[in-house]
Amino acid sequence: MKRLVISVGAQIALSAALALTTFAQEPPHQHPGTPPAQKEKSQPAPAQHQHSGAQQPMEGMQHRGMHQPDTLIEAITQHSGAGTSVEPISTPAHMLMATRGKWTLMFHGVAFLNALQQSGPRGYDKVFSTNWLMPMAQRRLGRGTFTARAMLSFEPATITRRSYPEIFQVGETAYGRALVDAQHPHDFFMELAFLYDLNIAENALLSFYFAPVGDPAIGPTAFPHRSSASENPLAPLGHHLQDSTHIASDVITAGLTYKRVRLEASGFHGREPDELRWNIDAGKLDSWSTRLTIAPAKNWIAQYSLTRLASPEELNPDEDVLRMTASVSYNRPLTGGNWSTLLLWGRNRTSPGGEIFNSYLLESTLRFREKNSVWGRVESADRTNQLLLGKNPAPPGFAEHFLARVQAVTLGYDREFELVPRLSTALGGQVTFDAVPSPLRAIYGAHPVGVILFLRLRPAGH
Repeated sequence: MKRLVISVGAQIALSAALALTTFAQEPPHQHPGTPPAQKEKSQPAPAQHQHSGAQQPMEGMQHRGMHQPDTLIEAITQHSGAGTSVEPISTPAHMLMATRGKWTLMFHGVAFLNALQQSGPRGYDKVFSTNWLMPMAQRRLGRGTFTARAMLSFEPATITRRSYPEIFQVGETAYGRALVDAQHPHDFFMELAFLYDLNIAENALLSFYFAPVGDPAIGPTAFPHRSSASENPLAPLGHHLQDSTHIASDVITAGLTYKRVRLEASGFHGREPDELRWNIDAGKLDSWSTRLTIAPAKNWIAQYSLTRLASPEELNPDEDVLRMTASVSYNRPLTGGNWSTLLLWGRNRTSPGGEIFNSYLLESTLRFREKNSVWGRVESADRTNQLLLGKNPAPPGFAEHFLARVQAVTLGYDREFELVPRLSTALGGQVTFDAVPSPLRAIYGAHPVGVILFLRLRPAGH
């Protein structure tokens, strides 16, 4: 079964790559994810379909399908994010598109080449790349839309020694030890998924999602894929209290959408990925989640999720986690740009033990004058005495408990320039100021700072 899934994912990626050579001459078409009752409404005016005989640019073919979605159902069926998550309906997406017969082929992705420096006793320097690629194929099938999608990351090769530096970050392991002040790379197979969206009425959609590797119905869109974090190459400090489940094993999800409201439920394997980043993990369906999503307007979306994770951490196999998240996202299209913002709360309650850990995040990205972006991230997250370990192994009988709440503020800027056709290329940087609680100042110093410079590549969005 695993070999079959790997083969299918490779074929999706190869088909999408081959299709890139045909983009320039592809005429506009109706996206397969548009429900039949909405096709006439969404169809552009005839004048917008006419092209000269010359080679055409990719304008109009790089956002969610062939048109910006008008409803929550349209946004869902275009599947431009991870798993079954959805951002505000007005949110733009960066993609390349083509058609092959009845299939619509799409390609998303981003790659950052980063040079990072951190101050303070726990600070480290490193050059590394964070990246992911997502080829996808869609077609109409019966009364619904079938989607096959793969998401791949080369971080197991581009992040050496199984982590990159990030002060106060924790979660997962490297070389058998807990990662402290470091973030793990993503698995090579971030997602291998099959989706089917069935239009059961004009304003109702029934959705199914199966993924040997994928994203259950938990939280907002995961940080690598959301618009509010699109220019930030680093993971949030609250990642393992918010969206660490975006790479899970053996995920099955069903969802029902009616007008502006969606309810989903997932079953999946709760253990987080191991250190073998090139393979596909597997396990029994021992965890579950449910998520309620509401889109009151095209620029707004909110979600609440409740999750039971069975033994998520390898070093604490007897500990389960009850996770809750709540978030509100806002997106505002602008002339020559876009403004996207997310407010997110994540909470873990361990069992047994009953300790509670909270995290809070506010992040926003503003693109203006077509080629400029500024962004910020403000976050606060509870941490355990695991921070005291540093790179040392845990002593015998070590037990985690709440130690302190840490904070960080990040500000960044980048500017795009033309380097490679059909790719958005940007040079930028960001600075992170960490607020150190008094119990940790002897270890971290009073005011550690992290600075990162990067080159960013992704499919052109406009």
